[in-house]
Amino acid sequence: MINGAVLGRVVLFACSPLLLAAPQAAVSAPVNNHYVGSNTCKKCHPDIWSTFYKNPHYKTLVHANDAQPGDTIAPAGCETCHGPGGNHVAAGGGKATIVAFSNLGVEKTLNACLQCHSETISRANIRRSSHTLNDVVCTNCHSVHKSPAPKFLLAKTQTELCYSCHTSVRAQFSMPFKHRVNEGFMSCSDCHNPHGSYAPTWRSASRPRMTQQALANEEPCLKCHSDKRGPFVFEHAGVRVDGCETCHIPHGSSNPRLLKRPVIFTVCLECHNGTAGFGRTASGIPTQTSSHNMADPRYQNCTTCHLRIHGSNADARFLR
Repeated sequence: MINGAVLGRVVLFACSPLLLAAPQAAVSAPVNNHYVGSNTCKKCHPDIWSTFYKNPHYKTLVHANDAQPGDTIAPAGCETCHGPGGNHVAAGGGKATIVAFSNLGVEKTLNACLQCHSETISRANIRRSSHTLNDVVCTNCHSVHKSPAPKFLLAKTQTELCYSCHTSVRAQFSMPFKHRVNEGFMSCSDCHNPHGSYAPTWRSASRPRMTQQALANEEPCLKCHSDKRGPFVFEHAGVRVDGCETCHIPHGSSNPRLLKRPVIFTVCLECHNGTAGFGRTASGIPTQTSSHNMADPRYQNCTTCHLRIHGSNADARFLR
């Protein structure tokens, strides 16, 4: 993701020895390789240059003077990322004479992008994220030169980009009850951080996949469903500890309210089945009695009585 404040500092990073060393080593450039400036690049790459002024990376050219032939100091612009172009020009092109990101590999590509974007992306989180561990790197999702998407230089629109790998999730968004991602009401990044996120405080054993955190390190569901946040005097342990996915399927479900099961009491009985103390009242009386028998349809819709199921300030049994 592009941040104007970060881009404004690219000129400073361009002169750092660390950035100079990376591209030169990547192409095994001779000592006499030199910078030629972005004006030289546009002579052979007019297709990129013709629309590059719309690109956020163009700010690196606006805020600095272009290099002159023979310069040995990294300029802003094309050679900030692709390294010195002297050998590339002399050879008449070719990926072997320049830093070509299609040949760099996952680790070197990530290192190159983080030279400038480490302020907006956590280095630690992105390196241990599911994407990086599965060899998905910046250039797999972002089109730096020609992005057809209106935001973040994405290679496709965000939903299509995510669906290209997460096909099972795409199917879930076609369920009768779903979050309205396909309709454009919300997007994947409203709930997920594709660059990796900090360790969550809920469902820590199951390690939710790159889930974006909100409201004091809590589930992203609470950004929209803020009435479920609390704090409550009487907390529902399943909600507070295990999170929303204990009862709900977040992407889409064939059941109303995105529930895991079609009938409400069957969801409740996954925990409140009488084992290990669950399914009993605070005084130890079993909830399954002759006067409270869930075989009777009157008692099968638990939330008819236990209305405040996400937490209550008035009753420990979450009654009205």
